[in-house]
Amino acid sequence: MSKFAVILPAAGRSSRFRDESYKKPFAPLANKPVWLHSAERFLNRGDVSQTILVIAPEDRESFHMKFSANVAILGIEVIDGGAERADSVEAALARVQPSANFVCVHDAARPCLADAWIDEIFAAAEKTGAAIFATPVAATLKRVGPDRKIIETVPRDNLWEAQTPQVFRRQLLLDAYAARAGFQATDEAQLVERFGHPVTVVPGSPINLKITTKEDQRLAEQALKAMPKPKLPGAMNPFADDRWR
Repeated sequence: MSKFAVILPAAGRSSRFRDESYKKPFAPLANKPVWLHSAERFLNRGDVSQTILVIAPEDRESFHMKFSANVAILGIEVIDGGAERADSVEAALARVQPSANFVCVHDAARPCLADAWIDEIFAAAEKTGAAIFATPVAATLKRVGPDRKIIETVPRDNLWEAQTPQVFRRQLLLDAYAARAGFQATDEAQLVERFGHPVTVVPGSPINLKITTKEDQRLAEQALKAMPKPKLPGAMNPFADDRWR
């Protein structure tokens, strides 16, 4: 059986979330913090050998106060990230155990993930070496200038919106990061593309949304009601209490 290491980036600034109390990965969602919903989908899988949560250095003290005992019980490694997403993932990649054949990167702020989707993306990565979820762009796209006037309508043919999980052979992702030379990619697939390896797109779901705004948080709350419950046994889930109500 292939072994997968999971990296959960949660070191962003959350500037569009506009909440004075929480950054989006740590905001309460259906009685638990957002990041835990994302992590739970991987924690009880036999093919996942390591889970790494990447947080901003300035969040370390607050995170430690709230979650240190819990992440120890859950077996999650928490590390400090960098200024940009690529820096954070690179820091986590350096901590991935050599026993992992594949690395899965999944946004900590993307909590509505089904177990069957993980099965699908893992299988695609095993077959091709690099696979991501994405959805076809359905809306009409406009390129807009700084004055908010339309410059052009962009053809949407063959355009897809990338999601996570994004899964790669460990050595391939290591090589792609080694060749990035400071390039700030917005996702891991971009670095693998630049490295010259094809990336397979697996059709995703609009339900697999990323929380960016408060409205996204409300949508995710409704989406979670329709999702299968996590497989974690009760003793392994110390967050299932009233603290997040």
